[in-house]
Amino acid sequence: MSETREYLRNKEGSNISKIVVDRDLCISAVSCIAVSEATFALDDESKVIATDPNAADDETLMAAAESCPTKAILLFDNDGKQVFPV
Repeated sequence: MSETREYLRNKEGSNISKIVVDRDLCISAVSCIAVSEATFALDDESKVIATDPNAADDETLMAAAESCPTKAILLFDNDGKQVFPV
């Protein structure tokens, strides 16, 4: 079973309500940080964490998740449906 971390969003007007990082898939490529360093950072284990899940708009957050080469960032909409990756 993979180790995941969930980050809830409550950003007004956002259609993305949750970010999930699969730490087993994370290879520290930092592409997500390059897209949104306001949202993501590396922790002391060199795995991505969401330091501020509400910092980015939905478009930037989607671009950050899409930039991950291992698809370690999962995004969920307000109904709980996974919207990335699909």
